[in-house]
Formats: sequence, C-alpha cells, structure tokens
Amino acid sequence: MKLAVVGLGYVGAVTAACFADLGHEVIGVDRDTHKVELLEAGRSPITEPHLDELVARTRAAGTLRVTTRLGDVAGWADVLLVCVGTPSSPNGSVHLGTLEAVTGEIGAALAGADRRFRALVVRSTVPPGTVDGLVRRRLEATSGLAVDVEVGLAHCPELLREGSGVADFRSPPFTAAGVRDDRTGALLAELFAPIDAPFFVTTVAAAEALKYACNAFHAVKITFANEIGRLLRPLGIDSREVMRLFCEDHQLNLSAAYLRPGFAFGGSCLPKDLRALLSVARRHDVELPMLGAVLPSNDALVRAVVRRVLDLGARNAALLGLSFKPETDDLRESPYVELAEALSGKGVRLRIYDPVVHPERLFGTNLRYVTEHLPHLHDLLAANPQAAIRGADLALVASADPAALAALRQTPPPRVLDLHGRLGPEVEALPGYEGVTW
Repeated sequence: MKLAVVGLGYVGAVTAACFADLGHEVIGVDRDTHKVELLEAGRSPITEPHLDELVARTRAAGTLRVTTRLGDVAGWADVLLVCVGTPSSPNGSVHLGTLEAVTGEIGAALAGADRRFRALVVRSTVPPGTVDGLVRRRLEATSGLAVDVEVGLAHCPELLREGSGVADFRSPPFTAAGVRDDRTGALLAELFAPIDAPFFVTTVAAAEALKYACNAFHAVKITFANEIGRLLRPLGIDSREVMRLFCEDHQLNLSAAYLRPGFAFGGSCLPKDLRALLSVARRHDVELPMLGAVLPSNDALVRAVVRRVLDLGARNAALLGLSFKPETDDLRESPYVELAEALSGKGVRLRIYDPVVHPERLFGTNLRYVTEHLPHLHDLLAANPQAAIRGADLALVASADPAALAALRQTPPPRVLDLHGRLGPEVEALPGYEGVTW
C-alpha cells in the first residue's frame, strides 16, 4: 500500500519505519525540518531501540521517504495515518488543535485529488467522539467528500511503549480498529495482516476509549503496587515478595476476572478486608488514597442505581438475585441487599426472587445482617421469578439464573435494568433493556 504517516514523533516515526520495513511504500510527513533531515539521512529523530537501523534500512531500500509538504502526499496515499500530538491543556482537557489543522490540510488536498477510495486513520490518542465529531466535520467541510462513501474514516489506537516501540509494533497483544464502513475495515485488515496478532474491528468510539482504559489501568496497577509497598514497609514486610506471589495467581489477580462492567462488589470478604487494610494503614500513618477511594466508589454505584430507578419512575420493581454472588445464600454486605433496602426506603414496592435464598435456612451472622437491613425479607420474597415480575414496572436483574431469564423472556416488564452483564442476546434484545453502565 501507499501510506502517509503524518507526525513523526514517538508514535509516527516507529509506525512509518515499521510499515516501510513490511514492504509498504511510506511517506512520513512532519513540519519539523530537523526531524525530516535526520530521517532523510537514515537516522531516527527519537531515541528508540532498533529504530536507527530500521530507518537506515528502509531509507536505503526506498520504502521510506519523508517530506514537510502534507498537501503533496495526501492525494497520493491509500491510507493516511495521523499520529500528531494531542497534549494536555492547562485544565486537563486534550488539545486537538494540531489534529484539526492537519485534518483540514488533508481535506483540502483530497478536494483536488482523484476520487478513488482512501482512508484517513487517526492513530493519535483522542477522547471518545473526536473522530466521529471534530475530525469528520473538518474532513467533509474541507474536502467536499462524503465520509463512508467517498472517503473512509477510522481510529486505530497505538499500543506502543517508549523504549520498546519497535518490538511492540511487531508483537502487539492485538490490534483494534474502530471503523465506520466495511471498505475501511478491509483496508486496515490488509494493512495489519502481516503482524502476528489478533485483529479486532469495533466502533470508532470504543477504539478511542480503549487507549484511555488501558492507560488508566496501567496507572492503577502501578499505584496499587506502590500503595501496598508503602503499607508493608513500616510492618517490616518485603512488598516485593508479597507482589511476587500475588502475580502467580492467573485465575483472579492477573486475568479477566472482575474486569467486566457490572454492579457493586460485596460479600463477607472484600469490604471487610479492605476496611481492615485501611485500618492498619491509619495506625501506621500511611496514606493510601487510591485504596481509600474504593469503598466510596463502590457505594456511589449503588446510589447511582437507586437514583436511576427513581428517575425512571418505577413504583413496582422486581429484584432478581439478592445474594452477593450466585450459588450462595450469603447476604452479608451484599450490594443487592443494600439496593433493596434503599429502594424500599424510597417507597418502591419490591418483589425479590433468588433461587437459593430461603429465610428459614438463614442463621448466625447471615441472619443478623439481613434482619438489620431487610427485616421483612420473608414478605418481599417471591416463590418464583414469574411472581416477582408480575405487575412490575422494572426488573433489576442481578442473576443469570435460567428460570429468571426464561421468565423475563416470556413476560418482560416495560423496563429491564441489567446489573449482571452477561444475560445473553435474547434478554438484551428486549424492548426496555438497559445496562447498568453500558
């Protein structure tokens, strides 16, 4: 393919050289004459392992060229990969001025180019909505072309780390492309085909959000390890040993477990142990701001769902699932008990179905907890999901119990609020279906 890579910084220089090394015909574009002169001389404009030899090899082979003149290149390319900077503004928002200006230049150049289909692919990290909004408007206004019909538009987030950019390009965990039309999707699938990694097609907005989610999680992991370290040091415990063993758990700790959007956590372990850890930190005058924010964040989700139910105007609601997790009748610190308590206190008439919760079988701390929070549980429980749903304005679904899902499909209430996240396509297709955070 003929590729134009616009912006030759840490992302663009790696992208241009690596695609040129795969045999594509690449022209890199940057207004910085110093960068262009270095690349013309076969040298990398940035310090990055293996990039100097890659640039030298592709320049010698003729697959990598560089220029400062974007207008001369835009109409030549099959795919334009935009890798310009999107720095923070003083208030924390993203400065998109360079991206907007570059898009305008590309559009103006395409206005006078031949009408073959080509794609503009934003590789810069941008807030969700940027490509479908600002970039699309600017491109159509300056080119006179119809996006999705005459020109493609996509977002393909880069997953390159400084210091290992070339290696990351060649062996990424996956490549994700947010596309709007099939032709652009096919172009990008062909472009990334030589890279031995899964290729996922998604929406443009999801692709934009993906990079932010990845980086936020990376920051959370670093902060988590450091907060554990700061807590354990005054206790005389080697946090490196604790985290070494922590990382051996690939079922829960380092896995997809607990990383699916849904409702709040609860139960007899997580809240209790987190409070205990924070108590130890306070005794040793150690601040753990991130871990200290976990329980308030969890509580905020419960309050948000209560507010949502009230805003929907539901006066009769069914709650399908009460224990903090399936296949147990443990109600201690269940977020669904807290939800039921809050809704009942706000005047919402509740009917609850849980296949394994039977008041006569509760005892000990489990019984004491539910007696404190839902003293009339026996009156609220329905014998079957049909009875819980009957007459309800809204079903709050916390369980994927087969009987409950069958009842929902057979006699769906006007609204279904999914607190579970994996109820299946038939339930998600119901007219009144909504997800709690999707």
